[in-house]
Amino acid sequence: MSQEMQSGYRIHEWGGDLVEEEFPVPQPGPGEVGIEVEACGIGLTVLNCINGNLDDDPALLPRVPGHELVGRVVSLGSGVDPELGGQRVTAYFYLACGSCQQCSSGNQSLCENLDGWVGVHTDGGYAPHTVIPAYNAVVLPDDLDPEVATVVPDAVATPVHVCGRRARVVPGDRVVVIGAGGGVGAHMIQVAAAFGGDVVGFDITDDKLALIEELGARAFDSTYISAVDPTTLWSGGPPTVVIDLIGSTASLEWSAAALAVGGRLVVLTTFPDRRFSIDPREMVFRQLTLLGSRYASRDEVMTAANLVSSGTVKPVIGRRCGPDGVAEIHQLLREEKLRGRGVLSWVDAPV
Repeated sequence: MSQEMQSGYRIHEWGGDLVEEEFPVPQPGPGEVGIEVEACGIGLTVLNCINGNLDDDPALLPRVPGHELVGRVVSLGSGVDPELGGQRVTAYFYLACGSCQQCSSGNQSLCENLDGWVGVHTDGGYAPHTVIPAYNAVVLPDDLDPEVATVVPDAVATPVHVCGRRARVVPGDRVVVIGAGGGVGAHMIQVAAAFGGDVVGFDITDDKLALIEELGARAFDSTYISAVDPTTLWSGGPPTVVIDLIGSTASLEWSAAALAVGGRLVVLTTFPDRRFSIDPREMVFRQLTLLGSRYASRDEVMTAANLVSSGTVKPVIGRRCGPDGVAEIHQLLREEKLRGRGVLSWVDAPV
């Protein structure tokens, strides 16, 4: 019997070009589910994956990228709960074990037995069909449009984790989001506001500053961030929380210096060779908290889905495309010209 084939995108070398080609439709093994992909989100993380920044082992190739996938479960491997069949799901990005102490405590992104990432160690959503572990299939509200839902597993779930468990934003907090006009930042300002924060968004281009205003936050041009006086942003004092999505030396040093007494700085950037200095006496005298933040939990992905489904968070999708438009969106990302997130749609696309 001949294998069913599909046309999608794969990479054959880390940092190489996407190759559109035909390859077999995968079938789920034990503990896995087969997904008919409806849409897949496109953001900077997928470029990091393609470039080999998460893992560059040649043995993992060829690989179908795309971790922000949404689709229907159409086949089940042995041992999988039958109720998953037919459900619309998204993929939890981290290939967590589900049973270690961290996973059992709801910290799957800190899994002690992490097996990699969707789109790096298993195929992702840049093809019409894919297979992921059943544990990574997070059921979505069925009323969510699949293209809209692509913001859930990363662009909204990451802010839920940042605001809820790392910065612990509460009503009355004065929150600065640096890089607020990007794919994650545009959702971060909304989630921070949902947690009760009074939000100011920093970015450097007119279109992104306009987007920040559209989303209900005050926008501030941070082209020359070191010259920004934090005491002028609110009448009540400097920021109590700074969330830095850029992570330049200038932005990090500004953030640490700008915080109010008792303030929290959350850093999300993972670019290599970024450094900044902070006087430990200042951390003590002002009781500052410096925090890293790593993705989100499975529960936080579900919280993100409910925030989008309820209309509390408005999905920001700057460009939609079929299979022939992926390269263009990638280029917009590289040039920092994409407003919000991109989406690849497989609905009505030829297989």
